[in-house]
Amino acid sequence: MIALVDCNNFYASCERVFNPALESQPVGVLSNNDGCVIARSEEIKALGVAMGAPPHQIPPAIRRQCILLSSNYALYGSMSARVTATLAQYTPDVEIYSIDESFLRFDGFARETLEEHCRAMRHQVRRDTGIPVSVGVSTSKTLAKVASHVTKKAPGNDGVATLLPDSPMTRRVLEQMPVTGIWGVAGRAAVRLSELGIQSAWDLREAEPKRVRRHMSVVMERVVLELRGIDCIPLDDMGEPKRQIMTSRSFGRLTGDIADLREAVRTHASRGAEKLRAQGSLAQAVMVFLRTNPHRQDLRQYCPSVVVPLPRPTDDSRLIVQATMQGLERIYRPGHAYQKCGVMLTDLCGRANEQLDLMANQQSDADRQRNERLMATLDQINREHGRGAVSLGLSRQDSAWRLRCENRSPRYTSRWDELAEVRM
Repeated sequence: MIALVDCNNFYASCERVFNPALESQPVGVLSNNDGCVIARSEEIKALGVAMGAPPHQIPPAIRRQCILLSSNYALYGSMSARVTATLAQYTPDVEIYSIDESFLRFDGFARETLEEHCRAMRHQVRRDTGIPVSVGVSTSKTLAKVASHVTKKAPGNDGVATLLPDSPMTRRVLEQMPVTGIWGVAGRAAVRLSELGIQSAWDLREAEPKRVRRHMSVVMERVVLELRGIDCIPLDDMGEPKRQIMTSRSFGRLTGDIADLREAVRTHASRGAEKLRAQGSLAQAVMVFLRTNPHRQDLRQYCPSVVVPLPRPTDDSRLIVQATMQGLERIYRPGHAYQKCGVMLTDLCGRANEQLDLMANQQSDADRQRNERLMATLDQINREHGRGAVSLGLSRQDSAWRLRCENRSPRYTSRWDELAEVRM
């Protein structure tokens, strides 16, 4: 059996853990730079605030009732890890699907007692972390995900629902569910399925798998089998190294100051190098890009990019930052108001697959080992004392490239200077 554990309104729930005054209040969490609503509590959904709504477009009468908070990803990531750690106490087989969802395998558990086991797990997650979760149980990942939606719509089942492949309840649920409600079926695929006469999730379950594969893809054929209770869609290997690493972000305000751009590019390059080392890869080139605001047609537009080869495959932050600085100097033009910049590490290879260039200056083993120890120490300090505790170069706190986060809550779980205070 497989269970999908889905944290309810996760970002809003994280905010409520440390601020109980937000309970029962219409809470929304905003995207980077406070651009639009990306997470909503049930109360703010009831007011009609749509996902993706910019704050300035919310009607004033409704806006006054809402509590809109800046995103606090350090807090959300920490709380997600706490939830996962609690889930691991109930089964050793936990597959993280996203920051607020995990698939759990319960092979060998008695089916008749599994729901009670999941209820106990749900209650412990709420007790230990403060996060409410819904649990859907079935024999495949797709049906488990459907079951989790059923759970949220039927609060009387204490947060746990089971959908067995051939049960009458499963048929009723799938007959009422449009095909777009199925995990992995996007709008374009739904149009093609409609052309095949498939409108509901039940229609897809009853379709001939080979016919679906012939007209669609092998992935859609597996969805058909999943709806029949056959687990055949593996999650992407979470440990599989990425082929490219991109770090970018829009600025808090437009800027044409080269000093702002240097700070931003240096920060993105350092973060990319940290990710590179975490997956055990080396980069052979970096791409740097700048963007003006395409929605400001009253301003001069300029969107350059450049690829800079690295002297050798490396994960050394110093070499990567140096190359990105060269790239920035080549594409920067004064007189433009830039909205965004980014760094992409490309041509990645694993350490074991590194190919040496006989024409390049090679490092000695002693230099290589010294650099590896230096980068490992840098990463360890930043893990233990917070990102940016040690960095290449200083960044000004009032730089234009820094995110707007005027309403961000404290990072209670990851910053010593932002710990929650308790007054008696």
